[in-house]
Amino acid sequence: MNRRLSTALSAIVLLAFAGCAATPEPAPTPPPAPAPQAPPPPPPPKPAPKPEKVTTASTVNFDFDRYVIRPDARSKLDDLVGKLRDVNLEVVIAVGHADRIGSDAYNMKLSVRRADSVKAYLASKGIAASRIYTEGKGKRQPVKDCKGSGKTKELIACLEPNRRVETEAVGSAVK
Repeated sequence: MNRRLSTALSAIVLLAFAGCAATPEPAPTPPPAPAPQAPPPPPPPKPAPKPEKVTTASTVNFDFDRYVIRPDARSKLDDLVGKLRDVNLEVVIAVGHADRIGSDAYNMKLSVRRADSVKAYLASKGIAASRIYTEGKGKRQPVKDCKGSGKTKELIACLEPNRRVETEAVGSAVK
């Protein structure tokens, strides 16, 4: 019986070894595939360029007791219009002035007429009239003081710088 047990035990061991040899080893598992990488985040958006503020000005003079734009003043206003071609225009302000000869009321009306004539000229050159504001200061803000009184040729010529319209245009540069 011992022999039988030993033979049976040997048979079992042999079968176990034979089974192990007949059983294929499992294939090695491949390394896990790398996880797909997310694309890099987009760069932050570039800040919108800030509009560059543009201010340009022009001063034109007028003949004594007149509000008609002179030829030399037209060329100055044409230069102003040319500078505004590449500007997103916000506003144009035209301020009229007069010399001291005449009454306050008369000079106030004359200064407004001068500013209005500049507005009409600029509008005729393509500037939106709704963007042009006018104002008259009369004789309250002279830029030149001259001696004398009356309507002498010398005094009228000396006071010419006071007969003016100062024009200022404000907007932002178009890129």
